[in-house]
Parts: sequence; structure tokens; C-alpha cells
Amino acid sequence: MATCVLCTQTLKPSQPTITRRSANYQQSFADYDFIQSLKSDYKGEVYEKRVQKLKEEVRCLLEKVDQPLDRLKLIDTLQCLGLGYHFKKEIKEALRIISINDKNMLRGDSLSATALHFRLLRQHGFEVSQDVFNGFKDDKGDFMVSLCEDTKGMLSLYEASYLAFEGEIILDEAKAFTTIYLKDALNSKSIEQKLERQVEHALESPLNWRVPAIEARWYIEETYVGEEDMSHLLFELAKLDYNMVQGMYQTNAKAMSKWWGNLGLGKHLNFARDRLLECFIWAVGTVSEPELWNGRSVVTKLAQLLTSIDDVYDLYGSLEELELFTDAIDKWDVNATEQLPLYMKICFLALFNTINEMAYDTLQQHGWESIAYLKKLWSDQCHTYLVEAKWYNNRYTPTLDEYLNNAWVSSTIPLIMGHVYFSLTQKVTKEAQECLTNNPNIVRWSSIIARLVDDLGTCTAEQERGDVPKSVQCYMHETGSTEAVAREHIKGLISDVWKKMNKDSISNSPFPEPFINATVGMARASHFFYQYDDGYGVPNNETKERVMLLLVEPISIEKQ
Repeated sequence: MATCVLCTQTLKPSQPTITRRSANYQQSFADYDFIQSLKSDYKGEVYEKRVQKLKEEVRCLLEKVDQPLDRLKLIDTLQCLGLGYHFKKEIKEALRIISINDKNMLRGDSLSATALHFRLLRQHGFEVSQDVFNGFKDDKGDFMVSLCEDTKGMLSLYEASYLAFEGEIILDEAKAFTTIYLKDALNSKSIEQKLERQVEHALESPLNWRVPAIEARWYIEETYVGEEDMSHLLFELAKLDYNMVQGMYQTNAKAMSKWWGNLGLGKHLNFARDRLLECFIWAVGTVSEPELWNGRSVVTKLAQLLTSIDDVYDLYGSLEELELFTDAIDKWDVNATEQLPLYMKICFLALFNTINEMAYDTLQQHGWESIAYLKKLWSDQCHTYLVEAKWYNNRYTPTLDEYLNNAWVSSTIPLIMGHVYFSLTQKVTKEAQECLTNNPNIVRWSSIIARLVDDLGTCTAEQERGDVPKSVQCYMHETGSTEAVAREHIKGLISDVWKKMNKDSISNSPFPEPFINATVGMARASHFFYQYDDGYGVPNNETKERVMLLLVEPISIEKQ
């Protein structure tokens, strides 16, 4: 647990001593040498040829499956195994045909099949109504008690309910109904062991909130093995692909580690969190497809820079220094750093050079001048940091609405996505740029989710060491409620915002699909890191274990 450590620094003989805070953050479990030591045996032409052969066999399998339900099951399996990105066109076409020709095919069919049909079609943006679940209700309008005899069906309905839009009461009822039953089933030990693990896993976090690249490992090793209809073709491809992608991620992580080491900022800001590998894992959660390396690079760099600057505002800088630093960011001029202490000058120049280089890359690749827009993003970001610093210094507790109006920007997601857009599009458009400038809803929803999930995971430790009140404390102060009640309220807000993002992620927009996916991925990465308290600021055993599985330890190919 982070503790508060105070230190002092005298800037000049004529200036008073400044008392500075420190969170006494733990070092990351992965330093430069650890990252550079990563290696994979799953590289080379032999593996690439084998994967290509297996992919062609899977394409043939997709074409041969003619029953809609069998096709849906195969698509779900491909996605859960982490193979969906290889077959995006085939999956989209198969679901398009089902959505046109088989709208009523599952009415009256099993609960599991109907829920799978609903979840996959909605996930991929096809029109499907919550009314498909009316056939599972009794005369009173409640879900039939007899459904509880089908645990797999209840689990399938539970997962489908997390694809709800605002106002979909049937899906809200489905979520409440299945959650109560599944929790009772776990407590009573009334289900077989393998299904019990699946239920427990789902109740920890639904599939729609999980990072697919990380979830694939769990599915391969914990769920797919032993399935009655398990395809050894898919099993071999999933394991080979996972290990080969792991090797690509290792190469990416090494490059990022070298960038961070060469930048040297971590050496000068020794009070700040050095979380390069964690930032890279966040980038994987945001932009997982192997070929989108540039997007992961941008996310990693920004996340580490923002982590360092956040600690400047939250912990180390005096209010006077922070105002000067914010002014320098506003001006975006190296001459504006003259009044800054040395550590802030170094921080500003590291940021200035990195962002200008990104703007230069955008100009080269797209012929688009982005620097004015990027400067505005950083100005907005630092001003929200400054607001929070003033709240802390003035011992001010805002209302929850006041807090969120500032915090959705301070979450860093609008800034990161504003930069990432240029690395995930084939062509920059004026419409998309204008939409980004006006803060599109999908970015706002992702930001709010990330902020609230972060707050639930970090607020206790941050309050113990002394920090600005988070959403939990703001709600407690405003309503006089207990922390337990406040936490439940925040969890409810997270669920409500997810409904909005579910809708906007499949609505027409000027943004390319990779950008939309990355925006949703940002929210999912937040759930990953803060599922077990603060897995980012204070890396815990659960986070370390999952990072090792994703980036270090390959899946045994001999495992059956």
C-alpha cells in the first residue's frame, strides 16, 4: 500500500523550502533489463507457413458450416480463442447473412442459442431487438423460473445482457435475474467444476468488459480444453497464433523500453511512477491487432509521459510551479520554461520533442498539420490537472457532477485518443478531425468509464496518503452515504455508461473501425488494471501474473 513520504527541496537560497509529497511507489516488476531479455522461439518461416495453412483450413471450415447456430458457435469460438482478427471479413459476412435470412430462427429455441445469437449480432453492429427474450418470460412478465435448470443458458443470457443499450428494460431484468441465480449456484456448489470456473470468471467481469488479447489465454487453457466439440484444428492454430503474437509484442515492448531509456525522463523524475511495461500492456489492451504496431507505440509513449506528468501535478510540484508549467504548455514554447525548476524544464522538453515528432509523422504520412490540435489537447489536460491540484491545496471537495466534468478529461483518454486517431486511419478526414475536436460521445464514455474504474481501484490508497477526493469521496460528501453505498453507486454509473458506449460503438461515425475498437479497448484496459485494486500504480500479484502470461510465458504446444 502506498504511504506518504515527505521530502524537501530548496530551489534557490533566497526561496523558501518547499515541502513535497511522495507516494513511495513500488518499482515496476519489469525494468529495462527484464524487458530486453524477452525472447520467443515462435518466429520464422516454418511457423508462419504452418499458421497460414491452418488459417486456410479454418476458412474452409467456415464455408462448410451451413446451420446458423453451428456457424454462430464457430464464430464465438474463434473470437474467444483470439483468432477473430484473422477472419473479420468472413465473420462479418456470415453474420450479415444470418441477420437478413434468419431473424426469427432462434425464437423459441434454447436460451443459450438465443442469447448467443443476440450477443454476436449486436456486437458486430447488426440490428437485433431485446424482444427476442420475451419468449422466455411467463404470464406475469418475469423470466421463467424453469430457466434456472439450464446454467449454460443462464450464463449465455448474463453475457448477452452486458450488450444492452439505454432503456432496454428486458436486458436489465435479464442481468439482475441471471446474476442472482449464478451467484446462488456458485454458493451452493450445484454445478460441475468446469462450468463453475466459467461462472466465477464471468461474475468477476463480463466478457464485454474484458481485454480480448488477455482473455484468449484463459479461454485456450481453462475453457476450450475438454470441450465436447473441441476442434483440434482451432486449438493448434490458437496456440501457435498466441505464441507468435506474443513474440511480436515482445519486439514492440523492447523498442518502447529503448525509447523510454533514451528519453531519460525517468532518471530525472525519480519520484514518479516508471511504468513502461504496464503502459505497453495498456496499449495492447487498446490496440491488440499485431499489424497496428504504430498505434501501440503512440499509446505507450503517451501513457508513460502522462503518468510522469500526473505525478508532477499530484505529488511533487508546488502550486506556483504547476501554474508556471501549465502556462508553458499553453504557450508550447521552450522560451516559456525559463521560470521553471530544472526537473520541470526536462519534463517539458521531453514532452515537447515527443509530441512535435508525432505531429511531424502525421504531416509526412497524411499531409495533415496536427500540431495546433495536439497542443490544445495537452493544454486541456494540464488545466484539468491544475484544477485538481487547486482542489487539493484548498481542501475542497467538489460535487460528483463537478468532479466528473473535470475528471473525464483528466482521465487522459481524450488526449490519448486524439493522438491515436492519426496512427489508426488510412486517411485523415476533416469531418473526423472536427468531430474529435468537439469530443465525440464514444470518447467521453470511454473516459468516464476509465475514470470511475480507476477511482474504485485507487481511491482508498490515495486518500490515505493525501490526495484530491475521487468520485467515491465526492458522492459520500455530497449525500452523506457510507463508502459501501458510494461504491455501489459508482458501479451503477459504470454500467449505465457502458450502455451508452455499446450504442455509440456500432453507430455511424466518421471514424475508422480500428479507432472505434481502440476507444472501447481503452475502457476494457481500465477494467483489467483496476480489477484487483490498483494494478497499475501498485502492481499486484494478479496483474503481474497476467502480464507474464501475455508477454513472457508461451502456451505449451504439446498441451492437449
